[in-house]
Amino acid sequence: MSGDGVSGERVKGEGPVGIDELLERVRAAYARVEAREAYEAARADEALLVDIRYAALRERDGLIPGALVVERNELEWRLDPRGSHRAPEATGHDLRIVVICNEGYASSLAAASLHRLGLHRATDLVGGFQAWRSAGLPVTS
Repeated sequence: MSGDGVSGERVKGEGPVGIDELLERVRAAYARVEAREAYEAARADEALLVDIRYAALRERDGLIPGALVVERNELEWRLDPRGSHRAPEATGHDLRIVVICNEGYASSLAAASLHRLGLHRATDLVGGFQAWRSAGLPVTS
């Protein structure tokens, strides 16, 4: 079986990859966004911010106003526009989604998974929530 090594299929003749190489491969498939760009896109209703941090981090650090909170283990079910468990915000495959985790690692893998569902405009926030907060962007407790 041949494939691209990112979608879960192995490229013939290649062995397993480490997480750093996997992140490099998935991130090469889309343009990541910085905190200010994500903020402006959300304010202009041009992007849906999706916070996948687990509850303890949200309780500790706060929330991004207007972001849809979806635990990572529910992400694909909640954002699949054809899914029976989709969130009302999951309006179609052209939706621009910015996935936000704590530091911008898990969100890269999550964005790649959304791409496999056909959400071709999915991306993630460089530096995650910590970069958002460091940029002085709005956070609520």
